[in-house]
Amino acid sequence: MSDYINELNESQRAAVIYNEGPSLVIAGAGSGKTRVLTYKIAYLLEQGYKPWHILALTFTNKAAREMKERIARQMGEENTRRLWMGTFHSIFLRILHAEAETLGFSPNFTIYDTDDSRSLIRTILKEMQLDEKIYKPGLVQSRISHAKNRLITPATYANSRESYEADQSARIPAVRDVYRRYWERCRQSDAMDFDDLLLYTFLLFRDHPDILEKYREHFQYILVDEYQDTNFAQHSIVLQLAQKHRHICVVGDDAQSIYSFRGADIDNILTFTKSFPGTQIFKLEQNYRSTQTIVSAANSLIEKNQRQIHKNVFSEKEKGDVIDVFQAYSDVEEGEIVANKITQLHRQNDYHWEHFAILYRTNAQSRIFEEALRKRSIPYRIYGGLSFYQRKEIKDVIAYFRLVVNPNDEEALKRIINYPGRGIGTTTINKILEAANKHHTSLWNILSSPAAFDLNLNKGTAAKLQGFRELIEGFMQLASQQNAYETGTEIIRQSGIIADICQDNSPENLSRKENVEELANGLSDFCARRLEEGEPRISLADFLSEVSLLTDQDTDKDGNEDRITLMTVHSAKGLEFKNVFVVGLEEGLFPSNMAGDSLRALEEERRLFYVAITRAEEHCYLSYAKTRIRYGKMEFGSPSRFLHDIDTCYLSIPESESRSYHKQTSPSSHLFPSRQTTSVSSSWKRIPSNGRPAPKEAAQRSGSHAQISEGQTIEHERFGIGQIIHIEGSGENTKATIRFQNVGEKQLLVRYARFKVIK
Repeated sequence: MSDYINELNESQRAAVIYNEGPSLVIAGAGSGKTRVLTYKIAYLLEQGYKPWHILALTFTNKAAREMKERIARQMGEENTRRLWMGTFHSIFLRILHAEAETLGFSPNFTIYDTDDSRSLIRTILKEMQLDEKIYKPGLVQSRISHAKNRLITPATYANSRESYEADQSARIPAVRDVYRRYWERCRQSDAMDFDDLLLYTFLLFRDHPDILEKYREHFQYILVDEYQDTNFAQHSIVLQLAQKHRHICVVGDDAQSIYSFRGADIDNILTFTKSFPGTQIFKLEQNYRSTQTIVSAANSLIEKNQRQIHKNVFSEKEKGDVIDVFQAYSDVEEGEIVANKITQLHRQNDYHWEHFAILYRTNAQSRIFEEALRKRSIPYRIYGGLSFYQRKEIKDVIAYFRLVVNPNDEEALKRIINYPGRGIGTTTINKILEAANKHHTSLWNILSSPAAFDLNLNKGTAAKLQGFRELIEGFMQLASQQNAYETGTEIIRQSGIIADICQDNSPENLSRKENVEELANGLSDFCARRLEEGEPRISLADFLSEVSLLTDQDTDKDGNEDRITLMTVHSAKGLEFKNVFVVGLEEGLFPSNMAGDSLRALEEERRLFYVAITRAEEHCYLSYAKTRIRYGKMEFGSPSRFLHDIDTCYLSIPESESRSYHKQTSPSSHLFPSRQTTSVSSSWKRIPSNGRPAPKEAAQRSGSHAQISEGQTIEHERFGIGQIIHIEGSGENTKATIRFQNVGEKQLLVRYARFKVIK
């Protein structure tokens, strides 16, 4: 047995060497899941499997790259390069390119991203004269996406009583007609969207048994990472490929299933043994990431879920500090508390900024923490911001590339037909669209033979369209002779995009120019890399196939910079940091109020909290605020019910809450207040929407604060506890300078100040 097998613990080793039948590897957080998958593939190669007979499916390109690099170190570059390893979408795209003609597509079909898809839906809604205020393009797109991920075609959707009643209830009964037109238009444009990559793969295998059998024989062993994140379509395709030979190993953790909003179905992993009877289950329970305390706290939380595969995750690292729970008076003070604690740890423990992460439930929460960090000149990044390939200038260039590769691409043509400006207006474009719809053909075919399709244009407009068509045809000729880099750089130059960007030296245009130059660098690197892999000619179509699958998470611009990471908990999955702050732990926020009273939804929210805690290696901090500005108003809330779920022996509790807890005698009583929103204390005066108290209220405040004096301790509604260090002025102009424990000094006009004297 190879030396690398000896690096594994007993459970990992057992999972790696078993290949007698289907296996399910339940991998707890930080338990070495990637190592097991990597070594299992290496072990299969040693056992005689050819690399091209192994199919390994992941959810991110980053995960696939990481595993390939590890396997290459064990088994060499040649074996690794020939593995079928990648994301579901990239692998199925590869299959669909090979089998495209069977489905009525060309091998160079276009992939529509989310923006392309929504643009086409918006066009169809206008053609059908449907009100976009009711038929919101995003909503319709979501309906169609959901149908495709449930493997429902337009014909099935139209005949589905359940779908029709759901659309009727939502007052959008025409969705089935929009879906049909959308399907037809994509086929006319020789295009698929991301959901189609799954749906058409399933249909290919369902309707062509000979092709399914070919791929069953080809993929002799199938491995799937993060199986808890698979949706119905992905699970169904895996069943198609693996049910016959049953040489399949899936790896995942039901406790980290957090993507139901994307269609992920936890039942796929919970009921895997029913799909594949006789499945051998392996549990990886040793956590190599976190301290014993963090692991135990997370265990005590997740054990409250009813629907799960039970395991006993443990750590043999140091015990570690208890988890501090911070109670803030407001979201503002919460931001200050977190920033202060980060500053303290940075100074005292010699941590780098990159060793810290602030995790929140919603993106909107970032503002407070950004302000607190900026105030201290602490560098940070928002993880998952606008990705490189989503920037306008990049999407414009890519649209040219797409049209050159596939001239029937409707969305690409509409995007660039008048960019840079060439005098082709909306009226002309609408005429082309009408002609294409009338004759059931693509826009490019209309442009190629306008007279044949009765396109009524004046000479000037016809000349402009001819000039655009000839430009694209010239690029197509170039693409047939040169590689992706040579073709791409010529398109950037000849299209006029670079000239348009360089019209002036404004900071915005300089940034756009740098982005386009970076795209050219990417083209060059892509060609050089592919050349090293033994491909003598690398086409623009090859480049598009790769970049079309990139996601925000795969293109991390700031990965090497020393800065704090701010992100949603969903974005944090798969990552780890020495110090993690989980913030905004209040009812209605975390868990989200969208969960309602649904047990299934609340258990997913609890799993999300579990994911947040298990990102921490050394320290984990939890915080909540008594008040928070939401929807333009101050809301008073209560701490999250999930804080109740963690055994208190792993927590350092705020002193006031600790006293409250120890007074309780019922064994079922909770450390924190109930989930209902607490009533507004009579001590606090709510400020009207104009931001100022009413005259009577102001007078009451002035009277109640008339006797304040320096040295007193006050409790402020938003800033918390502070001490009055200076008073100046008199009457309505009285000002108090107050030094707050967490937010520093503030000078407040007493008549409007929302505080009460406590001693």
